[in-house]
Amino acid sequence: MAWFNKPMLVVGFLATRRDDEDRGPLVRMSGEDAAMRQLSEGELAWVHGPRRQELATVQVDDTLQRGTVVLRDVAGISVSEIVRVTKPELDPPSRPPVA
Repeated sequence: MAWFNKPMLVVGFLATRRDDEDRGPLVRMSGEDAAMRQLSEGELAWVHGPRRQELATVQVDDTLQRGTVVLRDVAGISVSEIVRVTKPELDPPSRPPVA
């Protein structure tokens, strides 16, 4: 499982203001990195930083190098830190059949 969850380097960080039209947690990554993690444009992903984790919307940006991300409004993370981006498990846990 670790082969598709390689650490990624934060190369940019955007902070928005309350009156900005586009705001909220966002993670920009290359299409190849997104596909490796089974993520697509507009989907939610966990961004695991050194101090906390947060859900962010995925935006595919093929101008970024593989292994790098640009974050927007993700608290507790700064440029040059290492993060992991994973697909959240949104399905309810399976229950054993009732006898």
